Amino acid sequence: MTDISHLGRQPFGAASAREAAHTVEARIAEGLGGEAPVAGIILGSGLGGLAERVENPVRIPFAQIPGFPSATVVGHSGALIAGRLAGRPVLMLAGRFHMYEGHDAALAAFPVRVLHALGVRTLIVSNAAGGVRRTLLPGALMLIGDHLNLMFRNPLVGPLEAGDERFPDMSAAYDAELRALAREVGAGQGLVLEEGVYAGLLGPTYETPSEVRMMERLGADAVGMSTVPEVIMARALGVRVLGVSCITNQACGISPHPLSHAEVLETTERVAKEFQDLIQGVVGRLG
Repeated sequence: MTDISHLGRQPFGAASAREAAHTVEARIAEGLGGEAPVAGIILGSGLGGLAERVENPVRIPFAQIPGFPSATVVGHSGALIAGRLAGRPVLMLAGRFHMYEGHDAALAAFPVRVLHALGVRTLIVSNAAGGVRRTLLPGALMLIGDHLNLMFRNPLVGPLEAGDERFPDMSAAYDAELRALAREVGAGQGLVLEEGVYAGLLGPTYETPSEVRMMERLGADAVGMSTVPEVIMARALGVRVLGVSCITNQACGISPHPLSHAEVLETTERVAKEFQDLIQGVVGRLG
């Protein structure tokens, strides 16, 4: 008899995520020490150095995970890492998939489905972002309090997947208690954390000065090309989210010089230790 169980299945849906999780769960068990992860962490451009702090890491390249393409963007090493951070079991994605690479929103959010299938119930997302609010200077760390989905794409479009919320409430997409914990940890480390609204755009071009002025009027504080699909997916699955943007440059029209990805990586390298200390401190305090 012909097996037709795969027909009609979404390529980046819940069933595919369970298959991907089943493929890697035996390999990550050693890194997690048999415990459930206290958090999943997604590392943005230039912020992958946190992976070096993971104890007893088990590293699985994206290309070895079903449904995952290889990472192509400079600053994204492209691996799932299981291990302990601050003595706590975590899963970490060193890199992500962007829609400007040609991926659709469902794939951009697919790693969150896989993390959820592996037991993640708290997600920490990070990104490099341009400062739209004029007081946000390069090197600042901004807690994301909300976002604007100016990508005009949603990873939940399509048939309802098992376990998803059909109409997820996004009134508190970024968890207030997690932000309060991050501020407390940051204060103990001498960090002054900003807070604001992240605008997610499709990219890959940087924004024009007119687009930046538009975003100012819409209430954005920072702008980037990622994160939003992942957070939408997390909330649809009931996963709480902490988001942190590293402000790498002032946005076009505010900055007096042309923008470049090299500047992004240079700034993230400069503030890497502060970012890593913050996330490690938060993970150590998670319940």
